[in-house]
Amino acid sequence: MTDTTNMDKKTRKRAVSFQELLNTKFICFNFEGAWLDSFGKPENGSSWIIWGKSGNGKTYFALQLAKYFASLGERVLYNSHEQGISESMKRAYQIIDMKSVERNLLLLDKEPMDELIDRLRKPKSHNIIFIDSLQHAEVTYAMYKRLKKMFRKKTFIYISHADGTKPAEKAAGAIRFAVDIKVWVEGYKAFPVSRYGGGEPFVVWDKE
Repeated sequence: MTDTTNMDKKTRKRAVSFQELLNTKFICFNFEGAWLDSFGKPENGSSWIIWGKSGNGKTYFALQLAKYFASLGERVLYNSHEQGISESMKRAYQIIDMKSVERNLLLLDKEPMDELIDRLRKPKSHNIIFIDSLQHAEVTYAMYKRLKKMFRKKTFIYISHADGTKPAEKAAGAIRFAVDIKVWVEGYKAFPVSRYGGGEPFVVWDKE
C-alpha cells in the first residue's frame, strides 16, 4: 500500500514557501528491500519508462514490477499491445506466479488507447497502468502529456523498444526525458535512474 497522506494535486498552490513545501505530505509507494534499493519510494502519480533490446528481460521485469505493485494492494492494469493474450504471455505469468496477485491485476488484450481512457475515467478504476509497448500502442508525446494531465493520481509505466542503448523512436525518446523513473534493461538486469532515490541495479533473473 501507499504511505502518508497527500494534498490533492488539484488544490495545490501555484507558489509555496520553503516551509510549506517541507510540511507537504505526498502519497508514496512503500517499496521495501531490493525494490527500495533500486527505485526508492516512488510518488503516486509518477511516470516510468522501461526499455531494452529484445531478449534481455524487459517484459519479465515489467511483469515482476506489476506483480510487486499488486502485492502492495494496488490495482494494476497491464495493457499488452505486443504479446496480447497469448501462449507467450501465459508462460510469463506462470513463471512469475501471477496467481498470488490475480485479484489486483488485470491483463488487457491490445486495448486501444481511447478505450483505455474511457476505462480509466470510471469511478474506482485501476491506479497503476502498464502500456507494453509504446510503439505498438502508438503512444505519442502529446498522448503522454494528455494522460499525465487527465489522470494526475495514476501511475503510468511505459515499455519501449530500444535503438542501441536509447528508447526507439522520437516519442519514446521525449518521454524518457520527462518521466520520473527511467529503467534500462540489459542481460536480465534493470539499471534505474529514479528521482526518488535508490539507484542499485535490480536483478530480473539470475541465470547462475
